[in-house]
Amino acid sequence: MSAAPRDALEFPESDRAFLEPQLPPRDGSTSRPDMPFTTLTFATSLDSSLALSPGTRTALSGPQSKAMTHYLRSRHDGILIGVGTALADDPGLNCRLDGVGGYGGEGLDCQPRPIVIDPTLRWDFSDDSKLFQLCREGRGRGPWIVTTVHEPPAEKVSLLKKYGGQFISLNIPTSESGTHRIDWTQLLATLRSNGLRSVMIEGGGHVINSLLEPTYMGLIDRVIVTIAPTWLGQGGVVVSPARRFDGEGNSMSAARLKNVQWYPFGEDVVLCGQVKI
Repeated sequence: MSAAPRDALEFPESDRAFLEPQLPPRDGSTSRPDMPFTTLTFATSLDSSLALSPGTRTALSGPQSKAMTHYLRSRHDGILIGVGTALADDPGLNCRLDGVGGYGGEGLDCQPRPIVIDPTLRWDFSDDSKLFQLCREGRGRGPWIVTTVHEPPAEKVSLLKKYGGQFISLNIPTSESGTHRIDWTQLLATLRSNGLRSVMIEGGGHVINSLLEPTYMGLIDRVIVTIAPTWLGQGGVVVSPARRFDGEGNSMSAARLKNVQWYPFGEDVVLCGQVKI
């Protein structure tokens, strides 16, 4: 093994045991052979906010829960975000855990495949983007970009191929409000057919809320949420799926978890559970 870079993170074995029942099986098996094991995971404030405002990078996780997130990345084949997060953060979308590929380990062992949902190709990535810098340093994989554009610009196609990435063209219809409606069944099945046996979905707000719609929430195998002891205040990017109604038109909760467990991590609390269908 080579020496790990300075920014490598430690996540001790003693902190990993509680997560094991929540993680994809190590043999890659799933309850649905045509779908990947899907984990919804994100950090939120006490008022369910992911960020102070759209497009604003907001740090919520403490050092221990941040290391936990990178351990989760090491246990999934792919890590998925929406284009809004890509535009706001210029993310690395890799795993910085000590001992994985590029951080003391060999090759790209345990490095997840970055996946960006970008229906209209808003993300004007370049060779200088952080994600590609990590690729050149042998510390991350080239991204897959999911889009409705069937013929992306040739220079972007070439750049992705240079780092082992690709565009994936899918039909993502537009709703009456002008937002794109992700068909999660189609998307996850496509990722599985491309070899990904497990995917963790990190955000942002539109992506998470759309996955929590009644049509799709059954596709989620596990939910792992870091709750930070802070209120971001009104106007933030909020995780709040649309309310549901029963057969008589009475309002009911949008979603609930079962088999819930809570774990303290420094000042944060980590919630693990399964969506109750």
